[in-house]
Amino acid sequence: MKLYFFRHGHAEDAQAPEFDDFARRLTDKGIERIQVAGKALVRLGVKPARLFSSPRVRAHQTADILAECFQTPVEVREEVNFGFNIQHINPLIAAQADEDEVMFVGHEPDLSIAVSGLIGGGEILMKKGGLARVDLISRTPLRGGLIWSLAPRVLDVLGES
Repeated sequence: MKLYFFRHGHAEDAQAPEFDDFARRLTDKGIERIQVAGKALVRLGVKPARLFSSPRVRAHQTADILAECFQTPVEVREEVNFGFNIQHINPLIAAQADEDEVMFVGHEPDLSIAVSGLIGGGEILMKKGGLARVDLISRTPLRGGLIWSLAPRVLDVLGES
């Protein structure tokens, strides 16, 4: 199984005192870069059977843009919110076939920690709008190998028309 971990795009800055982190939206630049990233991923043949998103607005917006590119529905799950980790993955992928692709759209540092846990350690850094792919080696215990990690700038280049 191929697992993709996509960090949400650029979002609005926190504005005190009425700061509501949950409701932060993607900026125009963030939307544009995710649209380009979606084109790049389609060109690379990425086609998730399932697309799970954090309920936070910026992640859900990111997932909606990607879902449109993939023609795959988004499933908003609290497990992909802050606190997402390797223990949340198995229940979400339990019904998926070994040849399926699954994408998680969420936040840092949780995505990096989950990827690191899957591959047995190592420091992973995911920029806003970046993506990592891990291919599962085993479901019990859950282990995988890092196939690639793409910075947003790489996705920009791959997605340009």
